[in-house]
Amino acid sequence: MIGIIAAPSNLGLRPPEPGAVPGCAKAPEALREAGLYANLKDARDYGVVLPGRYRDDWVPGADRLRNQDAIIDHSRRLAARITRVLDDGNFPLVLGGDCGILVGAGLALRGRYGLVHVDGHTDFRNPTNSAQCASLAGEDLAAAVGRHWDAIADLDGLRPYFDPARTVHIGCRDDDEGLAEASAVLRAVIPAKQHAVAIPDIGGYWLHVDVDVLDPSVLPAVDSPDPGGLTAAELTGLLRSLRPGAVGIQFTVFDPDLDPDGRYADLLATLIAEVLG
Repeated sequence: MIGIIAAPSNLGLRPPEPGAVPGCAKAPEALREAGLYANLKDARDYGVVLPGRYRDDWVPGADRLRNQDAIIDHSRRLAARITRVLDDGNFPLVLGGDCGILVGAGLALRGRYGLVHVDGHTDFRNPTNSAQCASLAGEDLAAAVGRHWDAIADLDGLRPYFDPARTVHIGCRDDDEGLAEASAVLRAVIPAKQHAVAIPDIGGYWLHVDVDVLDPSVLPAVDSPDPGGLTAAELTGLLRSLRPGAVGIQFTVFDPDLDPDGRYADLLATLIAEVLG
C-alpha cells in the first residue's frame, strides 16, 4: 500500500521576491485538488507534517542556512512520519515542498538504503565550494551525503544519511555548477540528455524527484527552471524503470503560485498516478 505524506515545507528556498514566500508549500493540496489522492489505488493518507514559519533570516557569512532551526525541526518530524509508514509495511509517497525534505527522508532511512536523486540540478552547493550557502533546496544532495555543515548534515550523529557510493544523480544539465564535484564523489552522475542509460546496482534506494528535471516547455512552475530537461513521457518512463528498486519516493518543488489555471498540477497528478498507480 502507498502511504501518502504531505510535507509542505518551503523553508529551503530563497524568497521569490522581497517580502514574498515560495509557493511550493501549496503543492500537496494542489495535487490533491487535481485528483492525485483519489486516483492512486490502494493508498492511505498519513496526513501532513507542517513546517514552521518561513523567515528570510539568512545572514551572509554566518555559517547558517536560511530557516535552519525550522528545517531541523521539520526534518525530524518528517523522519518520524516516514518511519511510521515503513513500519506499517507501506511505501512512502512524500509530497513536498522543496528539496530540503530530503534530509528528513535520510534521517528516517538511517543509512540503510541508497539514493537515486532525479533533479534538474545536482544540488551540490556546499561550504567547500561556495561562500553563499544559504538555501537547503540547492544544497540538499550535498547535505544528504555528508558534505555540509554538521548542523544540517550530521543530525543525531547520522552522517552521511546516504552513502555517496550508493548514490546516483540523474537529470542535471551539462553546465551544472556542481557537476564535476558530484561526479567525483557519487557513484554516478547522469545528465538529463543521458537519462535512458541503466543506473549502477546500488541495492534498494530512496527515490527523490524534483520536478524541475522536466523541461520548462513542459512544466515551468518551479523555482529554478532550466532548458534541456525531460519530457513528461521521458520522466514517466524513467520513474517506472526506477520504481521496482525504490523503498519510497518524494516529489518536490512544484509551485502552484506559478500555475494559475491548474494545468501543471493536472499534469503532475497524472504523471505520479501513472508511475505509482
